[in-house]
Amino acid sequence: MAPAYEIRAGGDPVQIKNKKQSMADLKLRRLTELNLRLREDLDRPRVKLSEAAMGLVNYTNSTKDFMVPQIWGNIDRRDDPYSQTGDNRGCCVVM
Repeated sequence: MAPAYEIRAGGDPVQIKNKKQSMADLKLRRLTELNLRLREDLDRPRVKLSEAAMGLVNYTNSTKDFMVPQIWGNIDRRDDPYSQTGDNRGCCVVM
C-alpha cells in the first residue's frame, strides 16, 4: 500500500536562495523599467486644456470646413466634398 502523503525533500538551500534572488532581480528590473517609463511620461511637454480648446476654436474659425456650417454657413452641394453624389442613394448597398 502506497503512503497517503509523500515527504518532500527540502532541496538544495543554495538553489532555493538563487531562485529567490533571481525573482527579486526580475522584480527590481521590472520596477526600474516602470519607473523609467513614468519619468518619461512626466517629462513629456503638456498643454493646458484651456490653451488646447482655444487653439481648436481658432483653427475652426480660420480654416474653412464644410462640416461646421454654424460658422461658414450652408454651401452649395457641388462645392461640398462630403455631399452624396447623384448616383448614390444612401450610405449602404445591399447585394
